Amino acid sequence: MLSVKGLNTEYKTQKGPPVKAAQNVEFEAPKGVFFTLLGPSGCGKTTTLRSIAGLERPTSGAIEANGRVVYSSSQGVFVPPNKRNFGMVFQSYAIWPHMTVFSNASFPLEVRKNKLPKAQIREKVMKVLHAVGLDHLAERDATKLSGGQQQRLALARALVMEPEILLLDEPLSNLDAKLREKMRFELKRIQRELGLTTIYVTHDQGEALALSHEIAVMNEGRIVQIGSPRAIYERPANRFVADFIGTTNFVDGDVKGFDDQTKLWRMSTPIGDLMVSSDAPLTAGGKATLSIRPEDVELTEEAPPAGRLLNLANGVVDQKVFLGDIVDFQVRVGDVMLLSRAHPSLRTPIGDKINIRMDPMKCVALPAEPAAAAQAAA
Repeated sequence: MLSVKGLNTEYKTQKGPPVKAAQNVEFEAPKGVFFTLLGPSGCGKTTTLRSIAGLERPTSGAIEANGRVVYSSSQGVFVPPNKRNFGMVFQSYAIWPHMTVFSNASFPLEVRKNKLPKAQIREKVMKVLHAVGLDHLAERDATKLSGGQQQRLALARALVMEPEILLLDEPLSNLDAKLREKMRFELKRIQRELGLTTIYVTHDQGEALALSHEIAVMNEGRIVQIGSPRAIYERPANRFVADFIGTTNFVDGDVKGFDDQTKLWRMSTPIGDLMVSSDAPLTAGGKATLSIRPEDVELTEEAPPAGRLLNLANGVVDQKVFLGDIVDFQVRVGDVMLLSRAHPSLRTPIGDKINIRMDPMKCVALPAEPAAAAQAAA
């Protein structure tokens, strides 16, 4: 298990105050879990990973791996990177071009202080090459590998040392789209089979959702939400998370009150009065923003079913885009444009009226953020 507590990492600048790259970062990654740090460029995710690896020295906090303290500002502990027993794969694979696949993978074992016998080294190397599907290419020159094969070789080199924790810094970003998708499955398979605690850094939301057991979304050096991929996507904690993860509709409105019978909130919005859900406390009379995913904006030409609690509205098809397995509709409701993701069997022409229905549990109300609330009040 990896535990990170109150981690702060700063970079000094020639002029002005230091850059606070990671601020009070805290999370726990249980043994065998694939844990992802997700966020836009400059949010502090790579700095956090490098601090865990020991490649950056934090200003404060603590890092513990399987009960062993590798960094603690209060205890004055800083274990060097080469003594942490963490494997790391960078965005640049750093494959040695003058070596074979086998030599690249065996290099960490060849240069270690307590060198193993050659037979044991070969056994370990072939085991990890088999795990990443490169055992049949052991004697091939590394320069003759494809991008995906080089990525797997970099992974093998990290795994051969039998690390306690595997750290991956955007390892798929240099691959083309199809290969990247294939390597997601490969990474997930290898991680699951080896049972390795893995900390993964990416800015790619789809990658994070596909690979992770848990995701920590970061913004401006801080973790703003931790949860399972489904929880992060379906129940975002704030507007930033809702906007960054996938596509969503934002609808601002006024909170009217709480309905004790349905356990839902009532809101007045430009598309009508709606029943909505919220994981955060709302204030009657206050402002809130709804996040509604396109696939949860259901479109139908028929009348809505009776007996089911739904938010209903009427709109006009403004635009639509055929994408093969889905059709994206833009539907105008008054002054609001809603994006809906529908099955291709729905063929309503542009300009025609259409019925909209939305499950209240899928209409997630996010409390107005301080700056937005102050601006609205002014």
